[in-house]
Amino acid sequence: MTETAPAKIDTILAAARAHAAEVIAPNVDDWNRAARWPRAASDAAGAAGLTGLYAPEDWGGQGLPLSEGIRVYEELGRADGAYAFALSMHNICTFAGCGFGTDAFKAKWARDLTSGRKLANFALTEPQSGSDPVTMYSRATINDDGTWTISGAKAWVSLATEADIYFTVVKTSDVPGHKDMAMIAIPADAPGLSFGPLYDTPSYRFLPMAEMYMKDVVVSAENIILPVGQGLQGSLMAIDIARVSIASGCCGLMQAALDTALAYSANRKMFGGKNLDLEGIQWMLGDVATELEASRLLYRAAAAALGTPEGPLMAAHAKRFVPDAALKAANTCTQVLGGMGLLAPYGLDRLSRLAQMLKVVDGTTEISRVVIGRSLQKRAATLDPLPIPKGFGEA
Repeated sequence: MTETAPAKIDTILAAARAHAAEVIAPNVDDWNRAARWPRAASDAAGAAGLTGLYAPEDWGGQGLPLSEGIRVYEELGRADGAYAFALSMHNICTFAGCGFGTDAFKAKWARDLTSGRKLANFALTEPQSGSDPVTMYSRATINDDGTWTISGAKAWVSLATEADIYFTVVKTSDVPGHKDMAMIAIPADAPGLSFGPLYDTPSYRFLPMAEMYMKDVVVSAENIILPVGQGLQGSLMAIDIARVSIASGCCGLMQAALDTALAYSANRKMFGGKNLDLEGIQWMLGDVATELEASRLLYRAAAAALGTPEGPLMAAHAKRFVPDAALKAANTCTQVLGGMGLLAPYGLDRLSRLAQMLKVVDGTTEISRVVIGRSLQKRAATLDPLPIPKGFGEA
C-alpha cells in the first residue's frame, strides 16, 4: 500500500536523519583524508530512498513535491553540507531526466538514477563566464544522422570523474543570447569527455570538483533533456531549486554548530558556574537560535514557491540570507568555545569553511542581491512617486 504524502515525507526525513547520524557523521573526516567520494555512502543513500526524491514513483522515485523533498538536506547538512549539496544536485538532475527526458533516456537511465546506482551532476558554469551563463562558449551541433557533437569546457563541476552522467547546458549556434541553448546529458564514458586536475578544497576534499572538457563528444538525440530554446529557462529553474536546497543544508549546519556550542557550554565550568549560565553566552546562542528559526521559515517558504512566478525571488532571498546566517552561526559558536573552538575534534572550523563554500556555489550572495534589487526596481515602478522638496539638492 502506497504511503500517504505526510507519512512518506516523515519516513524519508527519518531515513535522512539516520543516514546523517550513522553514515556521514562518523566517517566524513576519513572521507576527507582519503580525498575520494564515498560511493558506498551514496549507494546507502540510494537504498534509503534519498536519490530519487522528486522523481515519479513509476520510475522508482519517491514522488515528493519540491516543497517537501528539499527538507532532506537540512537533515543531511547536520552531518556535512558538502555531501548534502552533492546529493541535492543529483536529485535535481534525476528530477529533470525523469520529468523531461525522452522515453528512450528514461528507459535507459531513470531507475539507475533514482536508485543511486548511477550518479548525475549538472554542468552550466564555464571557466571564463562564472555567474553569466548567457556568455557561453560550449557548442553543440546536430549531425546528419541526428546525433549531436559537443565541444567546450565547464568549470566547478561537482562529482567530476565520479558521476556517471553530466547534464550539460550548451549553445547550438553563435548567435548572441540564450534562445539557442539546450541541455544534453553526456555519459561519463563518452569519447572526448575528460577532466582537469581536481580542485584543492580543504574542507570537503571528498567531493571531487574540476573543469570538464568536451572535445567532439558525440551523443544521441535521445539524450536531449531540454530542447533548443529551453536550455537556459530550465537551467535557471534548476539553479533556483539548488539555491533553496543549499539554504536547507545550511540550516542543518547551523543546528550542528548550535548543538556543539550548547553541549560544550553546558558542561564547561567557569566563574563559579557553567558557561551557559552566563547571560552573555545565552545571548550569543539565542541570536543563533533566532536566525536558525528564521532561516527555516524562509527556505521552506521559498521551496513552496518554486515553480511559481515568485519562485526565483524567494530562492534569491533564501540563498542571500541563510548561508550568511550559517557562516555567522558557525563563527559565533566557535567564539563561545573560545580557543577550544579552533580544535579539529569540535568541527566548528570545518563548519565555518563549509558555510563559506555554500555562500558561493550556485550563485554568490551578491548575485542573489542583484535578483532582489531588480525586483525592488520593478516594485518601485508601481508606486506613486514621492515628491522631492523644491530646491532640495540645488546649488
